[in-house]
Amino acid sequence: MDLSKITIRPDALDVVIEISANAHPIKYEFNKELGLLQVDRFLSTSMTYPCNYGFVPNTRAGDGDPADVLVLTQFPLASGVLISVRLIGALLTQDEKGEDEKILAVPISSVDSYYDNIKNYSDLPKNLLDKIAHFFSHYKDLEKGKTVTVGEWADVEKAKKIIASSIKSGN
Repeated sequence: MDLSKITIRPDALDVVIEISANAHPIKYEFNKELGLLQVDRFLSTSMTYPCNYGFVPNTRAGDGDPADVLVLTQFPLASGVLISVRLIGALLTQDEKGEDEKILAVPISSVDSYYDNIKNYSDLPKNLLDKIAHFFSHYKDLEKGKTVTVGEWADVEKAKKIIASSIKSGN
């Protein structure tokens, strides 16, 4: 898989899914050198991922990794697939390595029009936002030396700024 061929578009981002929604507590990460997903670790907590989890190729976030993206879909996506999304917000978090924002996104309309009325994270049910924040507050609880501090939700404009910065850092 040659991720260098994936381009950044102004109206959409392409996200590689590493972990499916409702997946078992296994953290996968993309190994750029090998071009495939690799098991990073088994989570010590018995929690499932609340939504699809992936990254934007050719970006570099504050923690040195590609920008993390949480993709809401009606059905879990397979690990390793590419999906075109639009941003709706971000969950501001910090871990033991520093800032670790989680961009929140939905499929673009041509992929799934189900989310067309969702323009900002605040359009989502509070219960869903609470589930996502709870997961990221606790998924590292039993891992030695790992911490997470979950901050607030940020709007779509802040999410765009975070992505713009990670695109600039990734080039």
